[in-house]
Amino acid sequence: MFRHLIIAIAFVFCAHSSYGWGATGHRVTGEIAEQHLTKKARKQLRKILDGEGLALVSTWMDEIKSAPGTRHLNPWHYVSIPDTATYESSEKNPDGDVIWAIETITDSIKNNDLSAEVERDLVRMLIHLVGDIHQPLHVGRAEDKGGNSIRIKWFGNPSNLHRVWDSDMIDGYKMSYTEFARNLPTPSRAQIKEWQASGPRDWAVESMSYREGIYNYPNERLGYRYQYNHFDTVKERLLQAGIRIAGLLNEIYG
Repeated sequence: MFRHLIIAIAFVFCAHSSYGWGATGHRVTGEIAEQHLTKKARKQLRKILDGEGLALVSTWMDEIKSAPGTRHLNPWHYVSIPDTATYESSEKNPDGDVIWAIETITDSIKNNDLSAEVERDLVRMLIHLVGDIHQPLHVGRAEDKGGNSIRIKWFGNPSNLHRVWDSDMIDGYKMSYTEFARNLPTPSRAQIKEWQASGPRDWAVESMSYREGIYNYPNERLGYRYQYNHFDTVKERLLQAGIRIAGLLNEIYG
């Protein structure tokens, strides 16, 4: 598994292509995570990431999607699990998935003597993928590609159900990622402890628990009512993702 990761990273050192949760959502999770790092972890991560903050590097794995030789990384952003199945009982993608990637990357950082470049990129991946698994449709149904094949109108504009959750609801507020992060609830110490005590398989189960509501809409024209019904979920998932990114990084480096 570790060799597979190293081969994957070798293709992406010089990639600069960009993509457009979306960028704000991922940066919100990185901003929250930064606020919950231990001093020791923050110091080590600044060195590993060449001084870049977690918000900035949180989008890196999307930014290299168009780079030559990176197509095999695409399945690592999501996992498909049928409604009545579990991750353990469902058919696995032989190219990997978001749960496999988080678990394997975490283990690789903890247990391997890494070059500075490889460790940097594994950390970038880990930050991004923990964000991804908290977007409910990144733990989706294979038959509609996590909502990507469900065409809708978002406030009259063409979109799809996956994009609504990735970026449409978030970007509609027209806030910067720092503004958005500042306006999320402050979790209690008990909440932080509880959220950080779980792992990626638990986070996937949580994402699946929102499916019934996500797919409950009267027609293809979505807007204020759908946003009202679901935006608290978006905010909670972003907050949980940030807290859990910090928890993993503190476990590794703190």
